[in-house]
Amino acid sequence: MWRSLASNALTILALALFLAAGAILWGQRQYVSEGPLSEPICLRVERGANIRDVSEDLAAEGAIESAALFRIGMDYAGKSEALKFGSYLVPVHASMQEIADIVTRGGASTCGTEIVYRVGVTQTQTELRELDPASGRYEQQAEYLLGTGEAPDAVAEAMAKPDTRFRIALAEGVTSWQVAEALRDVEILDGEVDLPAEGSLAPDSYEVVPGDSRQALIDRMQQAQRVILAAAWENRQPDLPLESPEEALILASIIEKETGVPEERRQVASVFVNRLRAGMRLQTDPTVIYGVTEGRGVLGRGLRQSELRGATPYNTYVIEGLPPTPIANPGRASIEAAVNPDATPYIFFVADGTGGHAFAETLAEHNRNVARWREIEAERAAEPDQDNQ
Repeated sequence: MWRSLASNALTILALALFLAAGAILWGQRQYVSEGPLSEPICLRVERGANIRDVSEDLAAEGAIESAALFRIGMDYAGKSEALKFGSYLVPVHASMQEIADIVTRGGASTCGTEIVYRVGVTQTQTELRELDPASGRYEQQAEYLLGTGEAPDAVAEAMAKPDTRFRIALAEGVTSWQVAEALRDVEILDGEVDLPAEGSLAPDSYEVVPGDSRQALIDRMQQAQRVILAAAWENRQPDLPLESPEEALILASIIEKETGVPEERRQVASVFVNRLRAGMRLQTDPTVIYGVTEGRGVLGRGLRQSELRGATPYNTYVIEGLPPTPIANPGRASIEAAVNPDATPYIFFVADGTGGHAFAETLAEHNRNVARWREIEAERAAEPDQDNQ
């Protein structure tokens, strides 16, 4: 009898194991298989939401067939604690695995109505945008300059909607004063803000919600810049003429203001690194401009000879080496260029008329490039007169 009982128990155990293995295999297939969604949806993950909240929302929207299976799959993949708040476009027939990737990837919102405050070097533009789920592209509905009066009706209506998302987008090269002034005008934010150190803010897109603290947002921007700078400094070229990450940030800010052509950044960096190594003055106009404006807006005119000769801490035609602080908030690419410049013999560059620069190793070659640039300037200045003839 005991043998019979033992045999039956083993049979039941084997069957249970077989069924469990089958259930696991079935669950894995379900997790990666095409989902039931017949139309794209915009899924909102609230700040502080947990995996149960998200799974139940997905099930209610018809994006998944089993909230429990979605949670099990997220747990197995180690993603249950990696949710990122925001609004995400879930495409037709997305699998549970694909949805898990979407809601843990983070970044800017990918669907619905959003208002973007674009903090630029010359102005802050406010944009109302709507995502077309069919094309996956945002379409601009309205725009206005922040701080110039009441928002258009469409923007005001969008602000009143509970599901509208908001982003603050910093352009590379903005100054800390420009950012602080813009944030003071963003009406959905609360609290005061101290003027951040120049260069300490990472140009990027930051999602915010009404009531967020201005200072807390600045703290996020500063933390992001610290991480970028630390990683770049850790991976810097050996034997750079830079003594610290802070000096790399200063150089990066100069690179940021000198060129808007991404492919040129490392070449521009090489010019300044070569000058530092040779003990030459940097002789760069953006530093002089910063000494005049203190980062409080744009100069709006050409530099005067008296300003180019004036002895200020930022006049690199007069001082040796780097200025005392950054002159703007550089982006990741300029920071990486500062610590990993191209290997070139160049020590001069000047605008070439295409938006980029002509680089030179010798003064004679540089003078020819300057002469050509003067010709281009003269031709452009004459064009309006020709049009009026």
